[in-house]
Amino acid sequence: MSDESSKKKKSGFIVRGWRSVREAGKIQMFATCLLLLFALFLARFSWILPDGEEPTPLTNAAERSLYDMRAWLAADLVEQDERIVLVVYDDQALINLEKRSPLPRDALAEALRNLDQMAPKAIGIDILFDQPQSEDQELVDALRSMQTPTSVAYANVATNENDIGYEQQLFLEEFMGALEGSNSQPASIRLDEQFGGTRIWPSIEPGLPPLLGRAMLQDAGGPYAAFEGYEGAIEYRRALREGQNDGEEQVEGARADVEEPLFQTISIELFLDLDPAVAEFVAPQIEGKYVLIGGDITDYDRVETPFTSWTGFEPSGLSVHGEIIAQMLDGKVLPSVPNWMLWAMAVLVVATAVLTALLEWPAKKLVPMLLLLFALFVGIPFVLHFQDVDTYGLPAVGWLIAWIVAFTAVTAAARSAGAAQRSFAQGALGKYIPADIAQQIIDEPDLLSLGGEKREIYVMFSDLEGFTKMSHAIEPEMVAKLLNRYLEMLSQVVLDHGGVIDKFVGDAVVAFWGAPISRPDDAERAANAGYAMWQAGEAFRKEVAEMDDDLPPIGKTRVGLHYGEAVIGNFGGDTRIQYTALGDSMNTAARLEAANKPLDSNVSASREFIERSGLDWWVPMGRIVLRGRAQPVDILQPMPDFPAEHRAKLVEAAQLSESKHDVAVQLIDEVAAMHPEDPALRNYSSRIRNLNEGGAYVLG
Repeated sequence: MSDESSKKKKSGFIVRGWRSVREAGKIQMFATCLLLLFALFLARFSWILPDGEEPTPLTNAAERSLYDMRAWLAADLVEQDERIVLVVYDDQALINLEKRSPLPRDALAEALRNLDQMAPKAIGIDILFDQPQSEDQELVDALRSMQTPTSVAYANVATNENDIGYEQQLFLEEFMGALEGSNSQPASIRLDEQFGGTRIWPSIEPGLPPLLGRAMLQDAGGPYAAFEGYEGAIEYRRALREGQNDGEEQVEGARADVEEPLFQTISIELFLDLDPAVAEFVAPQIEGKYVLIGGDITDYDRVETPFTSWTGFEPSGLSVHGEIIAQMLDGKVLPSVPNWMLWAMAVLVVATAVLTALLEWPAKKLVPMLLLLFALFVGIPFVLHFQDVDTYGLPAVGWLIAWIVAFTAVTAAARSAGAAQRSFAQGALGKYIPADIAQQIIDEPDLLSLGGEKREIYVMFSDLEGFTKMSHAIEPEMVAKLLNRYLEMLSQVVLDHGGVIDKFVGDAVVAFWGAPISRPDDAERAANAGYAMWQAGEAFRKEVAEMDDDLPPIGKTRVGLHYGEAVIGNFGGDTRIQYTALGDSMNTAARLEAANKPLDSNVSASREFIERSGLDWWVPMGRIVLRGRAQPVDILQPMPDFPAEHRAKLVEAAQLSESKHDVAVQLIDEVAAMHPEDPALRNYSSRIRNLNEGGAYVLG
C-alpha cells in the first residue's frame, strides 16, 4: 500500500470515528468535552497547581516518586567536596557540653573566634537566636568582631510559622539589630519542604534577607549572581569515595557508607580550648572554605530529599544548605521547561489520545501503542533530567493518566453511538443471518469484505406451489400480506437453525449454511431446517385456510437440499452490494426443489447432502437426471416417522436397482403398497420401471 493510500485510509477511519462521536448525543458530547478539559488539566497540572498546591494526593505522590527516581539515577557521583566544611553540634558534643537546647552559645562564640583566625571564605550559621540566653552578649561581641563575612540565621513568622513564634521573632529582630555595622549579616535559612521533601530552592519572599548560601557567596565574592532569582531544583549529588573494607584492597569509586560523605564534617568541640598545635593542623582544612555551622542531631532539623526514598536517610538541614552552595559554585542553573511547552505537551497528549480513539484500533494495535506511550511519557522526563534540565513539576504521570482519560472519554462517546448503531446493524443482519454470526460480523467486518471465496456449503431452496397463479386471483394488498407472513415464517425457520438467508425470489427462499462462518453441525442444522421448512409451509396453509374461506387454497411448500462448492462473498459495487453464493451447488439445489413436483414429493436432498447430515431419517427415492443436467443424482427424502424395516427395504432396493432390477422393483412395490397415502412412494414405484441405461430416471 502506498503512503498516500495509507494516509487516506487512516483519514477515513478518523472521519468515521468522529462521525460516531458526534452521533453520541448532546449530553454524551457535553460529558466528553468536560472529560477532555479534565484530561488537559491533568496533563498540565497533575503535580503542582498554579498556586503551588497539589491537585490530588494520588497523582502528586506518583509524580514525586518518579522525580525522586530521576534525581537518584541522574545524580552526579562526586568525591568529597573540599570547598565546604560543616562544623556541627552533634549528639556527642551536646552530651559533653551538657546542654542540648538551646545550643550552647558560649561554645559557638569561642568557635567563631577560632574559626575567624583560620581565614575561611565565609561562615554561615544555621542556628536561630530566637530566645535569650546568658551567653548572648558574648556571642554578639564575637559576631561583631568577625573579620570573616558571616551570615546569621534569620526567619520570620510569615514564612516559618512552624519554626518561630511572634515573641521569638521580636527577640531575633533585636538580636540582629545588635549586629548592624559588622561583618555579620542576617540570612534566610528557610527551606522548601513542600510535598514532604526538600527538592527545590525556597521561593524568594519579600521581607526576607538572601538565602544563607546566596548571602555567603555574595559576601565572599563568589559566583552567586546567576542564582539571584533562581527557584528551581536543588542539584543533589551522590558520593564517591575511595574506601577500604577490613584490610581489603581499595576500590576506586566505592560509595562510602557514611551519612553525609559529601562534606567534611567537624565537631564544634574541636574548636573549643583549641591547642595551638591542633589549630595549626586544622587551619588548612578551614582556610579559603565555606564554613557552615549548625546542628547535626539525630532527632532535630532533619529533612527529606529525593534520595530519602532510596536510602532511607534524612540529612540535616545544614547539609542541604551545603548542597545549595555547591550548586552555585558549580554554576548549575538548571533550565526549566517553558510554560508554553508544558501547555503544548498537554494539548499534544490529549490530541493523540483523541486521534487514537477515533482510529478505533483493535486491542492488538492498541496495547503496543499504550506501552510505547508509557515509555515515551515516562522517558522524556528522564532524558531531560539526564541533560541537566529541571524536571520538577513536569507532569509525567499526568501525561499518561490524561491520555487514558481522554482516550476513554472519546471511546465511550463513540461506543455510546456505536451501541445504537451496532444494535441496529445486528437487528438488520439478524433478519438474514443468525444472531451469533451477526455479532461476529459486526466485530469482524472483514468477514463481509467485497469479493468472494470458495467454500463448501449446504444449500436450501424452497418454493410455494401455485402462489403465482393465486396472486392473480386476489387483491394485491392481500397478496402482500400473505407473502410477508409466509416469508416471515420460513425466514424464522432458517434463522432458528443457524442458516443465512441468501435472498427471496418472489415466494422462494434461498438459504445456506457454512458461510461466512462454518460450524461443525452445519449439516445437521441444514437438514433439520429443510424438514422444518416444509412443516412451516403446512402450518401456513392451515393458517390461511382458517383466515378467510374466500381465499383460494394454498399449495404446499417444496424444498431442495444440496451440498457442494460455491463462491461466497459480497458482489456488487460501491453503491450497492449483496452477500450471496454463486455456483453449481446453488443450481443443483434449485433443480432438486423443482424436481419435487414431478416426483410428487415435498423435500428432496442429494446424497452429497445427507451423507454429512448425521441423521438416520433419510429414505432413498432413486436416482434421477435433473432438468438441464447430464449427471444423475441420488435423491432422498426425510421421513422421521417411517418404519425402520420399510426404510431398510428401500435402502436394499436402491442397492439392487442395477444388479437385480426386478428384485428392487418388487421391494419398492411392497413398501408403496404399505403406504398407499404417500404419493411420492407411488411415484417411485412408477419411475423404477422407466430407468435409462445408466439406471436413472430422466425428468422431462
